[in-house]
Amino acid sequence: MKQFKTLFIALALTIGATAFTSAQTKVAHIATQELVETMPAYKDAMSQLQKLEKTYDAEIKDMLTEAQNTMQRYQSEAETVTEEENAKRASELQATERRIQEHSQRARQELQKKENDLIRPVIEKAREAIQKVAREQGFDYVLDSTTGTGVILADGKDLMADVKAELGM
Repeated sequence: MKQFKTLFIALALTIGATAFTSAQTKVAHIATQELVETMPAYKDAMSQLQKLEKTYDAEIKDMLTEAQNTMQRYQSEAETVTEEENAKRASELQATERRIQEHSQRARQELQKKENDLIRPVIEKAREAIQKVAREQGFDYVLDSTTGTGVILADGKDLMADVKAELGM
């Protein structure tokens, strides 16, 4: 009976150890933000966005300069025109200010939409490359080790070099 008990304990330990080793998962990490920011497509997208932003900034600056010039002209002429004309000019300046604000808001929205349209494919390409490399190397999980994402210790396999190679970088 004692031998049976010893055999049973040994068998239980063996099964438990086998289950433990087969239940272990392989985990890797990669700083996705760093990866995306080093991709040529991301740099191209950011360049396009900066050009578009400069265009919008120039348009708004021109509109503001024109409004300021008009306001200065109206102020210099204020004493030589009627009250009704001054009131009409004040309304005109307020309408111009509203148009400038609306244009500025539209420009911000268009920039945000353009950024989403340009960056989304880059992020998707990076994600697909990470998944492909992780699957090829047999990893069950890949954690994002970008600063501030919650990964405190990343001693496991860093996939950055392999993913960059997959992307041809």
